[in-house]
Amino acid sequence: MSRIVADVHPGPGRRTRWIIIGVIGLLFLVPVVAMIEFTLRKGLGGGYDLSRWIAVFSGGLGPEYKPIFTGLGNSLLLAVVTVAVMLVLLVPTMVLVRIQFPKLQRMLEFVCLVPITIPAIVLVVGLAPVYSVIARLFGSGVWTLAFAYGVIVLPYAYRAIQTNLAAVDVVTLSEAARSLGAGWLTILFRVIVPNLRRGLLAASFISVAVVLGEFTIAALLNRVNLQTALVVVNKADPFVAVIFALLALAFAFVLLIAIGRIGGRPHSSHRSKKAPA
Repeated sequence: MSRIVADVHPGPGRRTRWIIIGVIGLLFLVPVVAMIEFTLRKGLGGGYDLSRWIAVFSGGLGPEYKPIFTGLGNSLLLAVVTVAVMLVLLVPTMVLVRIQFPKLQRMLEFVCLVPITIPAIVLVVGLAPVYSVIARLFGSGVWTLAFAYGVIVLPYAYRAIQTNLAAVDVVTLSEAARSLGAGWLTILFRVIVPNLRRGLLAASFISVAVVLGEFTIAALLNRVNLQTALVVVNKADPFVAVIFALLALAFAFVLLIAIGRIGGRPHSSHRSKKAPA
């Protein structure tokens, strides 16, 4: 009987992992707790209460807080349009390169990852003249920011989709569908896209989180989104601004948990069997 001896490199122990998780969690938890404590302060008199949180959830905020709701609506609209732009442009391109032009894979990856290396302030310098043309063609509505946001979410969306795409043999699937007479649109939407569902959902969730937290491009291009509205309201009432910042942070955290759950599901329920020696 032959034996196969494999070198096993044990990872960190259970206690070490929990220590690492605890330290990282503490680094994130301290500022969040400080923000919550800040929103509960009564003022100079001391003490804490929930009056501001109750006012937010009961609709007791006055018209001076209208910019927050306007910015929130604009950010949600931007999130939807950005996800649509990202999926329409990125998914067919990645699939086409994977099937027909595999030699362009490195170039596509480089192009998609470039935006993460460029500061937002530098991107705005290049986008400003482009948006002067966009304003003449499509108007200056806040939804036009989705074109810029589609660029800044590329690195995150590309990685999420590419991870799923690498696990699917799209070449074999496309050839099998073509042998049965399917056209390219049928192959894309009925064969390949269903197999990329996890990657597409993860890319969409990440894009939504990025859009909800973006400030620099919207501020420099004079558009109103959630983050620019929070800066305006913060000058009049920092407590309510911090409450909405916490709610946006909690929403982004829920999206990240959803991404983890989607990515953590096994691709197959089949169990591997050991071959007899």
